Order: sequence, then structure tokens, then C-alpha cells
Amino acid sequence: MSLISALNTGTTGLESSSMELSVIGDNIANANTIGFKSGRAAFEDELSQSVVGSAGQVGMGSRLQAVQQIVTQGALSTTGVATDLALQGPGYFIVNGVHDGQTASYYTRAGQFTVDNSGYLVNLDGLDVQGYSADPTGVVGGPLGNLLVRPATSAPLATSTINARANLSPSDPLKGPFDPLNPTATSNMATAVQVYDSLGAAHSMQVFFTRTASGAWDWNALEDGAGLTGGTAGTMTSVASGTMTFDTQGRLTAMTQASTFNPIGAVNPQPLTFDFGDPTGGTPAGTGLKGITQFASASANTFIGQNGYGAGSLSSVQVDTKGNVSGVFSNGQTRILGQVAVASFTADDQLARVGGNLFQSTPTSGQPSVGTAGSGGRATILSGSLEQSNVDLAGQFVRMIAAQRAFEANSKTITTADQLLQELINLKR
Repeated sequence: MSLISALNTGTTGLESSSMELSVIGDNIANANTIGFKSGRAAFEDELSQSVVGSAGQVGMGSRLQAVQQIVTQGALSTTGVATDLALQGPGYFIVNGVHDGQTASYYTRAGQFTVDNSGYLVNLDGLDVQGYSADPTGVVGGPLGNLLVRPATSAPLATSTINARANLSPSDPLKGPFDPLNPTATSNMATAVQVYDSLGAAHSMQVFFTRTASGAWDWNALEDGAGLTGGTAGTMTSVASGTMTFDTQGRLTAMTQASTFNPIGAVNPQPLTFDFGDPTGGTPAGTGLKGITQFASASANTFIGQNGYGAGSLSSVQVDTKGNVSGVFSNGQTRILGQVAVASFTADDQLARVGGNLFQSTPTSGQPSVGTAGSGGRATILSGSLEQSNVDLAGQFVRMIAAQRAFEANSKTITTADQLLQELINLKR
């Protein structure tokens, strides 16, 4: 009876060694799988039997206790692709969709994401990455759901303020009155600026400065009438005008302005404020030196700008360490489109592998705690990088050698028991 038991004991050892080799082979096969977590076979001894007349027990071999997930951090590699995301620290991305015929939420460390033809952020199997949506102003606060990042547009902003910085020479000849039909001859200096109406249409304006007296200047902003309500194409039309005065130190002391900007099909009239500096006679009194001055040097424009922009289309996306997905638009604007969610578990080594670099929660892993990256002990997100497999090939090969030797030793146990049984049978002859 004991020899038969030895055969069975050796068989369990062969099965255990084979299982160990299977786990090692799976680890090695996934050495280059993004986000893969290696496994470790854990064994336990089989039920033992008591020996008659002895207080000892004889073991019945070994069996597989569990295949434990090793959830240590894998190395990060840079890819330069903005939608490639890596987690630094504990946590998992959440994806939702159909996998092996089952619609559910899954968890993964593989951050190879892309944007599908509907504009949603998905993994390479088409499962939707979960996160929090943002409103049109970029404020995140929506419920957990699929992240829509395209198509997205940036609404235009009508110009409301035009800023200019320049010097007007006190030695320029007196000219005037200003004639919109002959602006060059009736002005001393001109500059151009592009402004936007409420629809995002661009309007090219020219601002002319005319010296009318000592320390006194007129200014006039003109645009081609083709873009104005009631205007005539090819005819320059005044949209704003005013005056400026300077003291004997070249400081701006006062300015006036009036605007009549009426773009076609847009808000009429569109308010425009021309900021030419901080007059000393203003309320509150300024320095008179922050905008246009009148110093004894040539008339020259140093800066002119405005605060509007046209409509923009999404040109690229960026993801920060907190998972905020920001859209960069063709009009130069940037807006948050949503935020990637991160899930953490009390016992993430107890998650169930379901294939496709995916995990599902189990009763022993606990329920996911879902939140934003970098909060509540959750990992931060690194865009343009991927987490590599945490498989240590050198360690796996050492384990393979040990499993191979264990297999050989157990097979030797079976061979020896077989030989002894043969000797026992030969006694009958």
C-alpha cells in the first residue's frame, strides 16, 4: 500500500512542477505585454495519513494552492503618443464594454488608448475608457462615463478690447482733418490689427494717428465696408475714433473714444474699447507711460493686440498627471474636455484575470474605490508613456530550472516505486 502511495505522491509532484512551468511560461510569454502583472504559483501539501502505531503522519504529496498576482510597478517607457497613459503607483484604468460576450466594467494597467471614429477615448479592443466629463467651459463635474474628446470645437470670443503701445513723435508735421477716403495723406502713422465679431469672423482694421496740434492727436480705426452692415466693399469705413493729449513730458494725459462697429450678421453694435494707456487725468490717475507716449523719437508702433479669437477645431489632446484631458484647438485655445478615472482595490492581487490585459473584481479583491488620479492614494498618470510588464526574465529562468529539477526528481520517485513494485511481484516466481 505504501508503494502505491509513493506513486501517487510522485504524480502530485509532477502535476505541481508542470503547473509551475505553466505559470513561468505564461510570465515569459507576456514579458513584452504592456501592463502585464506576473503570476507566482503557490503550493500546499496534500492531506496526510496517520501511521498505525506512530504519532507521525505521512504526506500525500503537493497541490496547487493559488496563482498569486504580483502587482509590483513595471518599468515606464516613453512613447511620445499623448493618448498612451501609464499609472505611477497603485490603481487601474477603468474600461467598459463587451469582452468575450460579456458587457461589464473591467480594470487594466495597459494604457494604450486611442480615439475612435465617434470621438471617444478607447483601448485597442474598443472598450470605452471611463472618466468624468467637463462642461463647455472646461469645468469637470460630470458623472462617471465614456470620455468624449472628439469632435470638439472652441467657440469664438468677440473682441472687446484692443491694446496698443507706441510712441508718437512731437516733431511730426501737423495734418488734418483726417479723411477716411485718403487716410495715408491725412495721418502721421498707422498700424493694423485683426479683430473678431461674435460669430468668429475676422475683421482687418487699420488704426491711423494724426497730429492736429502741439501735444494733441486724433486717432481713427477703419475697415473695408465689405464686412460692415451698410458698408460698401472697397470703401474704408470708420468704426472707431477719438483724441489723445500729451503733456510736456510726453505722458498721455487724456483720451476720448467712440465706437460704431457693426459687423454683418453678428452682434450690432459690437462694443470695442481701445486701451492706449493710463492717462494721468484718468480715474484713478495713471502714469501716462504704460501705453502710447509722445517722446522725442520717431513715431513707431511697438505692440498692438486684442482679446478675441475665432472658432477653433481640435488639433491635439494632452493629459496631465491628474488625468485631465485637455484639447488644444486651432485658434490657440486650450480647454479641459474631461478627466480619466482611476480605481483602487484593497486587495488588487486578488483580481481575476479575464484576458485582453483586463481584470475583474472579485469578493476577495473588494469593490473598487473610484476617483481621480493622485487622490486618495491612487496613482498619478504619465502621458506619452506606457507601463511595461513587471516580469523579471532572469528570475523566471531560475524558477524554470528549479521546476525542471523538481519534475525530474518526482519522476525519479515514480520510477523507484515502480522498480520496488516489480521486485515485489518477482517474489511470487
